This record gives sequence, C-alpha cells and structure tokens, in this order.
Amino acid sequence: MSLFLHLSATPISLSQKSPKASSDSFLSSQSFPFCHPSFLFSSILLSGFTALFISWLATFKLALLSFDLGPLVTGRPKSLPIFIIIACLPIKIKQNQQHPYKPPKLPLNFAVKVLGFGLFIGLYDYKELIHPNIFLGVLCCQVFLFIEIVFSLCNSLVKSMVGLEVEQPSDEPYLSTSLQDFWGRRWNLMVTNLLRQIVYKPMKSAAEKVVSRQLSPLPAVVATFVVSGLVHELLFYYVIRASPSWEMTCFFVLHGLCLVVEIGLKSLFSGRWRLHWAVSAPLTVGFVVVTSFWLFFPPLIRAGVIDRVVGEIKFFFDLVRKRYPIQCNNVEKSLI
Repeated sequence: MSLFLHLSATPISLSQKSPKASSDSFLSSQSFPFCHPSFLFSSILLSGFTALFISWLATFKLALLSFDLGPLVTGRPKSLPIFIIIACLPIKIKQNQQHPYKPPKLPLNFAVKVLGFGLFIGLYDYKELIHPNIFLGVLCCQVFLFIEIVFSLCNSLVKSMVGLEVEQPSDEPYLSTSLQDFWGRRWNLMVTNLLRQIVYKPMKSAAEKVVSRQLSPLPAVVATFVVSGLVHELLFYYVIRASPSWEMTCFFVLHGLCLVVEIGLKSLFSGRWRLHWAVSAPLTVGFVVVTSFWLFFPPLIRAGVIDRVVGEIKFFFDLVRKRYPIQCNNVEKSLI
C-alpha cells in the first residue's frame, strides 16, 4: 500500500503538459475519455499499465466482443469479475486443456528471469562506464524480462484467484528464425492475437476484393504494423503527455515492410532454399535489436522514461528490503 501511495501521491492534472508538449498536441484527454485513468498517476509504471490494460487491451477486446469475436466470447459463461479480468489483463485463456505443455528450450524460468532482471537493474548504476551500444543491449534484455515478468505475474494471479488456465505470454522470442516467426508465433502472443483478429483478418478479407488471394496478406500485414505503431505512440503519449516523434511508428512500419519482403521471398523460393537456423536466428534477433536501438528506444531515453522506470523499480526493491530484511539478507548471502 505504501508503494501505491508513494507512486500515486502526485496526480497529474488533465490540463498539465510536459515541457515537450505543445498547445496543439495531436491528442487531448477530452478526446479520449476512456484513457482518463492513466492521467491520475505521476508514476510511469502505473500510468503505463493503466494505459496498456484499459486503453489497448480492454478496448480491443470489447471491440471484438461487439462483433461476437475474441477472448470475451469464447469459453464458458463468465461472471462479471472474470469478465473484467479477461478484458483488462494481458492473458489468453487456454481453449484446449488437453494441449500438451511444451517445455522451453532454454532454462529461463520465472526465478531466473527475476534474478536476471535484478542484475540488469544493478548494472544501470554503472551506465556511464558501459559502452552505449552495450548499454542498449542491456536495455533490450531489461525490456524483454520486464514484460515477461509482468505478464507471468498476471497469469499466476488469474490462475490462483479464479482457477483459469492461461497460455504463456511469449514463446522464447530470442530463438526466432524469421520476422514472421518472431512477430507471429513468439513475441507478446496476447497482443499478436488481438491485432490478428481486429486488424489483419478484416484487412485481408477487404484486400481480397482488390487483389488476388495470394497477395491479400501483404497489405494486411502492413496495416497491422501501422496500427501497432500508432497504438504504441498513443501509450507513449499517455505516459509522458507529449506530442509523438513518430519514431515508434516508423519502427513498426519498417518491420511490417520487411516482413512483407520476407513473405515474398519465401513464396518465391517455395521451400527450395532456406537458411540454417544457426544463421537465421542471429540475423532475426540482431535485426530486431538494431532497429530497436535506432527507432524504438531513443524517444524513451530522451523523455527520461527509462530513468524513471528504473527509479520506481529500485524504490520497490528498497521497500521490500526494509519490509523483509531477514529474507533479503539470506537471499543476498546465497548469491555471493
């Protein structure tokens, strides 16, 4: 409770603007009443989570529900609390309970991810001594581990409270062998599934009326990445209350165009020639990391988002240390 009070003690007025915001900011809180909760907190984490859970996930799921589609429709009848949980949290309920569990190829369980994230947070104190490119690599690992930890906690919370079996948030994206593999089958599967249903499939059906069935996925892919980029810009606006630089949109549009090229090359060669996974995996992950360095992280770093997030996480760690000093000391001794 004290953590929540500390992070939310200074609510930001809806009319307050960041130094970078202008009077003709591309969005206003009055235009989007559903996003008001994200403006109630001065905390980056609380405002970011509120924007993600309500303004993206819940909005998309409710939009699908209006067409009798999506996770709010499938499965058994739901009570109001379960309905709200499924609507707001980044979870996907398992539809086939007989589906066998696929163990990860690398032993990165929850405890290892938390430990690794803590070590990366500790390295942040020495960022002046680290080469900028190496620091950006550490930042990539931090973002991946942070999202994995938050989504896994949501899964565990739902499973323990209401007994629902949920799917894993990601499937080892660091082993991706292509952009199609990374974005479509491994990274952030909850969001991927929502975008597939609300953007890709309708756009593909509409494109079939204009182009051939074989070419219809291409404009659908580009449209999906454009929407993803715009939503990321929107979430970023909720967090820093400043006009967008459009770098994040460029990041996703670039990946959408590259994915279109990849699909075209796969169709051209038709399986006659394929890169070995030992080559394609480093190329894929390297491309994602390098383009993140170029377009995704710079606006976050310039706005001080990373520094504030790390500061809030450190405050949480200090709070836990003070609340449970004996247990924390035992953990530290076991790690030395």
